[in-house]
Amino acid sequence: MDRGYEAFCLVDPHFYDNPIVARWDDVDFPVAGLPVPAGWRRLELEDWLVYTPKGISLPTQGWKIHASASLDNAAEILDVIWDYCTSRGIAFKFVRSRQLLLLANSKYAHRGSSGKFVTIFPADDAQFEVVVTELDEILGGKPGPYILSDLRWGQGPLYVRYGGFTERYCIGSSGEYEPAIEKPDGELVADRRGTTFYTPPWVAVPACVAPHLAARTSATVEDMPYRIERPLHFSNGGGVYAGVHRETGQNVVLKEARPHAGLAVDGADAVIRLRRERDMLQRLAGLDIAPEVLDYFTVGGHEFLVLEYVEGPALSNTLVDRYPLALIGGDSTYDEYTTWAIDMHGRVEAAVARAHERGMVIGDLHPYNILVRDDGRIALIDLEIASDVSEGKRPTLGDPAFMSPRECTGFDIDRYALACLRFFMFMPITELLILDPSKVEEFATVIAETFPVPREFLRTAVEVITSGQISSPPAPARRPRLDVDPASWEATRRSMTAAILASATPERDDRLFPGDIKQFETGGLNLAHGAAGVLYALAVTGSGRHPEHEQWLVSRATDPQPGTRFGLYDGLHGVAYALEALDRRDDALRVLQICIDELGDNWDQLGLDLYGGLSGIGLNLAHFAELTGESSLWDQVSELTELVADELGDVNSVPTTSGRTDPYAGLLRGSSGPALLFLRLFDRTGDAGLLDLAATALRQDLRRCVLREDGALEVDEGYRTMPYLLDGSVGIGLVLDRYLALRDDEQFATASKAISVAAQSQFYIEPGLFSGRAGMILYLCRDDLPGRGGADPVVAGHVRRLEWHAVDHGGHLAFPGEQLLRLSMDLATGTAGVLLALGAALHDEPVQLPFLGPAYADRSVTTGSR
Repeated sequence: MDRGYEAFCLVDPHFYDNPIVARWDDVDFPVAGLPVPAGWRRLELEDWLVYTPKGISLPTQGWKIHASASLDNAAEILDVIWDYCTSRGIAFKFVRSRQLLLLANSKYAHRGSSGKFVTIFPADDAQFEVVVTELDEILGGKPGPYILSDLRWGQGPLYVRYGGFTERYCIGSSGEYEPAIEKPDGELVADRRGTTFYTPPWVAVPACVAPHLAARTSATVEDMPYRIERPLHFSNGGGVYAGVHRETGQNVVLKEARPHAGLAVDGADAVIRLRRERDMLQRLAGLDIAPEVLDYFTVGGHEFLVLEYVEGPALSNTLVDRYPLALIGGDSTYDEYTTWAIDMHGRVEAAVARAHERGMVIGDLHPYNILVRDDGRIALIDLEIASDVSEGKRPTLGDPAFMSPRECTGFDIDRYALACLRFFMFMPITELLILDPSKVEEFATVIAETFPVPREFLRTAVEVITSGQISSPPAPARRPRLDVDPASWEATRRSMTAAILASATPERDDRLFPGDIKQFETGGLNLAHGAAGVLYALAVTGSGRHPEHEQWLVSRATDPQPGTRFGLYDGLHGVAYALEALDRRDDALRVLQICIDELGDNWDQLGLDLYGGLSGIGLNLAHFAELTGESSLWDQVSELTELVADELGDVNSVPTTSGRTDPYAGLLRGSSGPALLFLRLFDRTGDAGLLDLAATALRQDLRRCVLREDGALEVDEGYRTMPYLLDGSVGIGLVLDRYLALRDDEQFATASKAISVAAQSQFYIEPGLFSGRAGMILYLCRDDLPGRGGADPVVAGHVRRLEWHAVDHGGHLAFPGEQLLRLSMDLATGTAGVLLALGAALHDEPVQLPFLGPAYADRSVTTGSR
């Protein structure tokens, strides 16, 4: 799971929310309450308070100084820097509260920015040297977390780095927006904020920095008796590495702990937790249920625990390889799988019982922390929050899908996790119990109907989980049930619409409808995660027009905040498209003109993709050119399409895998977006060269696909395969089929058939449109007549199985977003996207994503409820 979502669960029990925005008035450092010094400006910028002297002009980039701090000395360090900077007219900023500092240094905080408490902006290199030298004389040696992206000055807590002073952005190697700095020739390049110190090659390192750089490079792990082979996992608290003993050749695991970093809710840092894990593992010695402790040492202030290397995958990975609901044609394996799953749970239960006999509470028991050896024996790992039962600790860190209610203590914490594991082995979406406790009975029913599981196995789990609830067992859901008949569709549409509208927060400026955490990165206006996508989905599915919410969108889109993006799915082009679909052409054209004026000819700053890049923008410009007849728009489309064609390359210009450090494949972030643009322009011009370009783009995406044993063609990410709409194979399939309608191609026809297999699994982890079951429904209904999708038994099965993820929210039907930890109402991940997919299958008029349906589906929606 993506642990970055957990911080966005701290504010609201139902929806993801930004802990920074939600705590805008959380200012508890004493100096923050002082009057702004005369001649200074104060700006509140997310979690920072920024202080700048009036009248000074800072460079756009240069050498900056960071100060780290522990929770205990943060106020003291800030007092020193405040007095120093305000008395000398030096701009600075600081994290505005102790709670936000804890979040910034928490275990799954971003490693590249973690530790940064105060940032100082010297006016030039000369001032940089004076400031860092003088502050080091006052603060040098005070404890604080190491800032991985920076160079430590002396013994800390000061760190230095060359980087941007102002917000500028460029497209990075993965196609994502990244903070930027400027090369001497004016080109914007990524301002690297990774986990190692880096200076751009054109930047001269000041002489004062040299000795500190030399001190850094002299620190080495070569003197360790172990050689690190590869990283296994990283968190803000440190890394986990596979290694080898230099003398004996024994394979080992090394766990690293960074002092003052990786903080838990109780303030415990990674070092405290690593020492606790060492002690707990030693308590389990001789039981053969956990790795053996081999060594413990310190290098460069970081502590390392050395463990026996356990051969075997995590239980979660073993389940993925066997789980029959996810295997196409896996019906014959249900009995075999059930026997294995119950046996495996029994092994885990026995291991936990042996730990309990020694007075130990595991505390963070889940299938990602259970290794399965080749002979079936299990090993419990990651015991950093384990404790003695006598301590009576309550759950703090841990996987939310297995974390007991706060009321649980002692062995009951592990018993609750074991009960969740009973469900997870057969329905691995136990995160939903957080959102809707009534799902426990529903899951038990589905499992019993699907697998030959003994009734007692599930009854025990239900009793434990429901007894852990604060109140009485949950009442059955009041929402309608999902099915494909017209009455069910009408009830479902009304209920989902009510859930979406009830979630609206028009009093907020940052978002109207709650969605994925990415809305705090790309804004709350766009198609993917913002208001435009929700209002579009409501309109095209016949769920009505909502003028007050449309006006919220218009007022903010026509006066966009700095940093607002311009793409089809992440920015204002998508807003313009949605407003046109809502029959608000004047507003749409105003937003479109803002895009044109702001972007100008700076298209080289954008990627080629559909999501936020040139292909999506080109399609939208062509859409408005056709609607308005404006020749200037067609001129822009031609110029932009030529640029995409020039940058596309040949089939071998992309690697054979997608994602991570490689460019993505797929509809929204891969080469299928450019292919869709070329096909759209072919429709207008009949130029066969555009079909050739589309074929090249599609072959680039197919180059990154792999045929699975079950016959499904999916995108290859190296460690997993992806069938989804966002950057998986069914998104490619949508464009592939449009190509095949224009020109025969044997490779494409074969690929299309194999992609359709990828959309027929009975189980998908998430329900959403871009990365879940709803996207499969949309894909399968691509050629159906309106309202006829439910006649396909595969589509009907998908619609009914959406029940597995359906959540009762105030009596209305809603769906969880990415990671399943909170509800989402957005188009990409949440309820609006599921509504759109259901509309594609069941609504009596065409429903599709922009530019993917018949030509008439891209016209305006001029009626409110249909």
